[in-house]
Amino acid sequence: MTRIRLPADDELDESTLARVQAIERAGGDSSTTRGISHCQELFDDYFRFYAPARKGRAVDEALIELVRLKIARLNDCFT
Repeated sequence: MTRIRLPADDELDESTLARVQAIERAGGDSSTTRGISHCQELFDDYFRFYAPARKGRAVDEALIELVRLKIARLNDCFT
């Protein structure tokens, strides 16, 4: 399985580091955020889409979480 190296804190730009620290302070996993930070354009576009979608503005938030868990299970990912 391919692995993406997750940048350390000192490799992240200021706004990305702030986002990572907020996720980790809340007890979350910052792996996705760190993984896509390799490409700033992708990172910016992802969060421009993700934040409104994840907050239930496009699809109910409970359904989003159920889909996320199903995809993780199908891929043997333990999130």
